[in-house]
Amino acid sequence: METQGGFLLLLLVGPMLLMLCSYQWNTSQDERAEIYRLQEPRKRLVKIQCDGNTEEYAGGKRSVDDMRINELDNLVVDDKHGIIYCYVPKVACTHWKIFFKILNQSDPHLDPNSIRNVHSLRFPLLSDFPRPEIKAKLKHYKKFLFVRDPFVRLISAFRNKFVNKNQYFYQNYARKMLQKYGNQSNPPETVEQASASGVHLSFYNFIQYLVDSQTPRPFEPHWRPMNRLCQPCLIQYDFIGHLENLQQEVGQLMKILMLEDDIKLLPSYPNMTSSDSLWSWFSTVPLEDRRKLYQIYEEDFKLFGYRTPVELLDG
Repeated sequence: METQGGFLLLLLVGPMLLMLCSYQWNTSQDERAEIYRLQEPRKRLVKIQCDGNTEEYAGGKRSVDDMRINELDNLVVDDKHGIIYCYVPKVACTHWKIFFKILNQSDPHLDPNSIRNVHSLRFPLLSDFPRPEIKAKLKHYKKFLFVRDPFVRLISAFRNKFVNKNQYFYQNYARKMLQKYGNQSNPPETVEQASASGVHLSFYNFIQYLVDSQTPRPFEPHWRPMNRLCQPCLIQYDFIGHLENLQQEVGQLMKILMLEDDIKLLPSYPNMTSSDSLWSWFSTVPLEDRRKLYQIYEEDFKLFGYRTPVELLDG
């Protein structure tokens, strides 16, 4: 009876196990299909745009071998897990730096809130390595980046560096902008003095600085075009994420990196700057300057599939 009972149980459970295994396999297939559905058009768009750039990339005019070492300064390397991440300021780079810090701790469930001053930490960068190692890592490691609507990113950079009190950015950038574009012949020396006296850099002053042909290039990284930080025409990324859909896409990325069981996902944070507020920021910027600004960031819009803000560019 026990044998018959066990055999009967096996007959009953066997099909259930088969269904369960089939369900898990189908779910895995569905997940891979969803990742492919999201990533393949993004990668294809990058390739099309890069192939069409006859000035630099098409026809083999530039390759990884031609890249200057400082063009690799934003590529964080994790040798332990075989990952390369291109960090873009104002595109959740704080989130990802904390992620890499936790990933390489002995306790992968370390509370993210316990990590302070993450931007002062020194992460290994691809530019730190000899050329042969650079090529090997680019070939064999998983590579990813996250991007964001280019104009929304600019607003976020302005708010973070100039609306908030930041002495470094005030001293090195805002004072000069105020002198040249804000009718302030002698702006206050410190950001605290400027705030107390009611002197504030306007968003339009910031845009004037960006579109001025005399402004030194390359730009400071917080407003440098994303393609100039991450070189997507020269580096083939395995995953191109969009900040606007961070919560969903982080989960997909973890599956590609095979880390979904190794680290607790970091909590998301509210996006304080959205495309819905574009007009409220750009309404003070003359049409001609909006169009000049778009020309500077046009490649980012096209490479990463962001909608051209025609409402800002049409007269």
